[in-house]
Amino acid sequence: MRDAYLPARPVKSDYVNLIRHAGWGEPSLERALWSASNSLTLVVEDQLYPYKKGKGKIDTKEMNLHNIPWPKDELEALQGAEVEMKVTLSYFVEPNPSARGSASKYHYPSHRLRFDVKRPLEGPDDFVGRVNAAAEQVNEGMAPKDPDWLLGGQYRHKGSIHQDIWKGTAADLASRGLLAVFPGMGWWRTRPNLNRYALPARYSLIISIKTPEAEVDLYTAVENKLAILV
Repeated sequence: MRDAYLPARPVKSDYVNLIRHAGWGEPSLERALWSASNSLTLVVEDQLYPYKKGKGKIDTKEMNLHNIPWPKDELEALQGAEVEMKVTLSYFVEPNPSARGSASKYHYPSHRLRFDVKRPLEGPDDFVGRVNAAAEQVNEGMAPKDPDWLLGGQYRHKGSIHQDIWKGTAADLASRGLLAVFPGMGWWRTRPNLNRYALPARYSLIISIKTPEAEVDLYTAVENKLAILV
């Protein structure tokens, strides 16, 4: 499938075309059962209230900020070693049957959720400000680009399962420990007369990181940090 859909030097739109035809590949039972100290997966089940009633209109209401317990010292020690972070955001929408054949993608889903990750030179307040601005944008393609993602914000927010892969240095990943889940447009917001805007949006979030260094023990570092938090 890669040979059929990817050129010698693929760009983001080529990966979009590949995923549209083949998905993200064949699931691997061996990978699912595999356990290693240089690979971590965080699973989050949560919810937010995407909309609220304002003065004569429906506005966005909440975002969720997830502090990811990266083993920062261990990642920084790897410096320029390449690491991979995979993020999957999954949720259900309430379909709008009356919107069949509509030209607008916002008429079918009740709500849309998106995710973004803090960038290395970005402070927490700057990150929250950027996400707040993105939540008010109708077109995700207008957001500033973060080039190390396989798909990027313009392509990954399709449907109700959003997945993307980031690849970069371990030192870069160490400073990306904050992820936001925030609402996009949907008919719960654009059709206030139906009184659905006050409902919660539940979602599942899966974040995994993987390093090529087999001797690096990321698991124990995170396990110790979580024990302190508990």
